[in-house]
Amino acid sequence: MKGTIKAICISPAKGTVKRPVDKAVFIKDFGIEGDAHAGNWHRQVSLLSYDKVVEFNKLGGDVVDGDFGENLLVTDIDFKSLPIGTIFLIGDVKLRLTQIGKECHSHCEIYRRVGTCIMPHEGVFAEVLEGGTVFPGDTLEVVDFKE
Repeated sequence: MKGTIKAICISPAKGTVKRPVDKAVFIKDFGIEGDAHAGNWHRQVSLLSYDKVVEFNKLGGDVVDGDFGENLLVTDIDFKSLPIGTIFLIGDVKLRLTQIGKECHSHCEIYRRVGTCIMPHEGVFAEVLEGGTVFPGDTLEVVDFKE
């Protein structure tokens, strides 16, 4: 199963909207260089299906890349359908799926504007097993998943 990186987004501080960048350096056991959510924990990188964002916008969502707080926006992969432990490859970068969805404690700006948010049930999180540089347009491949 393969998808294409539609956008890479980072934010300099927690609680701020992520914005697209031209490339990202993934650091082993840490996350994306320059992203406020990187660190020594299990949610180093967030991923969201671009197709789910397109559906959301058809319902009047009017969101742009990074609005959901996602680091990687990827086409053609339904991330929430994959089990914990799934391995993703993006060139030399290797990620492992660690969490599906997350609780939204204080409804985000999108929820307040539209009345719903897809990140809590569509977004997933991963840790960086091998680092490298990733660009929009790169292929993300699902190479191994544990049932």
